[in-house]
Amino acid sequence: MAKVHQETAENIKLLANALQKGELVAVPSETVYGLAANAFDETACRKIFKIEGRPFNDPLILHLDSLESLDLVAERNEAVERLAETFWPGPLTLILPKKKSVSDLVTSGLNSVAVRIPGHPVLRKLLRACQCPLAAPSANPFGYISPTTSAHVEKGLGDKISYILEGGPCQIGIESTIVDLRDPASPSILRPGGISSETLSSVMGLSLAPSQPAKETAAPVAPGLLSKHYSPKKQLLLRSTPFDKAELQKLQKDDAALCFKRPNKALPLGGNIFWLSESGSAEKAAQNLFSILRQLDEGPWGSTTAELAPETGIGSALNDRLRRAAAKS
Repeated sequence: MAKVHQETAENIKLLANALQKGELVAVPSETVYGLAANAFDETACRKIFKIEGRPFNDPLILHLDSLESLDLVAERNEAVERLAETFWPGPLTLILPKKKSVSDLVTSGLNSVAVRIPGHPVLRKLLRACQCPLAAPSANPFGYISPTTSAHVEKGLGDKISYILEGGPCQIGIESTIVDLRDPASPSILRPGGISSETLSSVMGLSLAPSQPAKETAAPVAPGLLSKHYSPKKQLLLRSTPFDKAELQKLQKDDAALCFKRPNKALPLGGNIFWLSESGSAEKAAQNLFSILRQLDEGPWGSTTAELAPETGIGSALNDRLRRAAAKS
């Protein structure tokens, strides 16, 4: 069974040594918890696919400790410098041409690699200590709701791994934004995330829009691109408009409602009505999304109907997760 290790100098050294020896460690980040392996150890990276039940055609993201270490795994271009200066460390993943040092297993046979420099201080300490890039997809059974606390990891993978590094609840709560920079003259957003398309477009000086979900039969360029992903076991339905008072009052006790913001406090609410944010903050809603989806999936309700967020800023990324979570196939 996994042991949760608090952030101490001794434990950071212990877990860094474990990674260097080919073990896996569940690690915190500002986005979600990841299941990490030494990216240069193909045998260790293979364990990630086995433990998660992850298909080998779904590539891994490499987490780096510095911009200098990028040169070990990927080819830079002029667009990298501009985005790195603004957004790294942080929730931005870039797709770049890979170097031969990166195993084809990690990139699912692609000639590109997904890389980011995370901002979580605990993960950054571990990266500096182990002195190698870490391949780290979300630390959960493949396709299930992403973990945003160490308890989520322990529940999902605790009987399959030995080490979890405690880093507290994830600050952003959804995965990184992925930008395809293989052609710096024509960048595109493959997955919306913690950095909005509006913010990226402003820095890049051109309009960037999210791409369409990949088909299950296609080999994705980056993780998290399948049309069905982040999925609860129970039925999840979506609606584009807020629930009104009458709808909430008529809600069957076997069903749950997930509101974007808290309904009117004067309204008598049953125990099957949930909300992502008290005030309608998209950032807070994103932070709470996966945790509340897990709570609903573990509860007595047969299905949940969730409101979509306003389609701006991080709300677009939140809606992306909800749509993939609700997809039938």
